[in-house]
Amino acid sequence: MLANRYADKVGPFIFLDHIAPKENQGLKNSGTGAHPHRGIATLTYVIDGEVEHFDSRGNHQKVHSGGIQWMKAGNGILHDETLNADSLSGGDRTHAFQFWINLPSKIKEQEPEYLAIQSNEVPLKQIWDDSGWLKVIAGNYEGLNSRIPNYSGQFLYHIRLEQGKEFTVSIDANVEVAAFLPSRNAILNDQEFQAGEFIEFDRTKGDITIENKEDTATDILLFGGEEYTEPIAAEGPFVMNSPSGIAEAYRDFYAGKYGTINN
Repeated sequence: MLANRYADKVGPFIFLDHIAPKENQGLKNSGTGAHPHRGIATLTYVIDGEVEHFDSRGNHQKVHSGGIQWMKAGNGILHDETLNADSLSGGDRTHAFQFWINLPSKIKEQEPEYLAIQSNEVPLKQIWDDSGWLKVIAGNYEGLNSRIPNYSGQFLYHIRLEQGKEFTVSIDANVEVAAFLPSRNAILNDQEFQAGEFIEFDRTKGDITIENKEDTATDILLFGGEEYTEPIAAEGPFVMNSPSGIAEAYRDFYAGKYGTINN
């Protein structure tokens, strides 16, 4: 969903992959296969299912429905992740999102890190008048703070809005903001958008009002942050600040400097 013909990035977010809902997946799906990253952090948000993660720094975790896994690739890492049906709930539905967060140049040089956050650790706020809830996947909202590190201004909210309700979020000036509707239609600032649409807003200070006129609850992902102002060079799984940085990322990968995965 990102990058697309309308936007190359939204704040620090430079990539969004929607792993659409699927039923009857069973418990043994193929993974992405071991592959490298450098210069970014990956954030996988699991709506339904179970993501199993391995990496070349020895991390091995499973994150279940409603949970998040975050990996700072830093100066280089190999990882593999597999999305399966959730072994804890016994469900057979999978649905997830993966974001790439571009790191400031000084953070690109740091050692990799990994963080697994289960569903019960994700900050959640009930919206007044039984209108729904808001989960803080990244960033903060009204005193709720995600455990995911902020290297620049960033936020990612999952908003569940009940039938016939509305909710307003205030946005500061010069903040890049986008929304994605994963499953149902919604009205954003008096304009109706369809399920599956990516919506980008302007950078003026103001409110984003979300209305749900569907006959059931609807979900909205709202994300963005401060503009990334450093140069961007991206190729394959690497996002650096110059073509020479990309070349170095490939040289180090082929030289085996990212390590190996033992599982």
